[in-house]
Amino acid sequence: MGAIPLSTWAMLAEIIGGFSIVTGLIVGWFQIRHHRSQQRNAVAINLAQTFYNRDFAQAVVRMQHVPDNVSLKELRAMGREYEDAAITVCTSFETMGLLVYKRIAELDLVLDLAGGIVAVMRRKLDQWLVDVREEQAQPSWAEWFNWLGDRALERKKQSPPAHLAYKNWR
Repeated sequence: MGAIPLSTWAMLAEIIGGFSIVTGLIVGWFQIRHHRSQQRNAVAINLAQTFYNRDFAQAVVRMQHVPDNVSLKELRAMGREYEDAAITVCTSFETMGLLVYKRIAELDLVLDLAGGIVAVMRRKLDQWLVDVREEQAQPSWAEWFNWLGDRALERKKQSPPAHLAYKNWR
């Protein structure tokens, strides 16, 4: 048995190196997928915690008694607590809308979690948003709440609510 030629060692080193690179790419791909999954879960938990906020919950309850398309003047006539509630609702959903647009949170997740509430609040506050933007000379005020609300309203027209769509789910 003779010595293994240097060219054979070089070829083996290339094969091992190529295998290491491919293995590293595969492991990296799985790590990226795992990281994205963890990030998605963290975002979902943080979004869900929004609904455990007492101020937000009280704001939603208060806003349920407001008629659709309430104006700024009408809302102010109802009392400061109603305007505060509208601002709390808008700022909470503003954050969610921006997270969806930046693809940090998935639209389906946010709409499954809060689509009904977003759609109702968007419908109730439509005219109020127009009036506040005009009064403040700020056309971008609550723009991401507006955007998310439009997505929620579109979805509500296209699919039945979860309690009906998945009533036979096991």
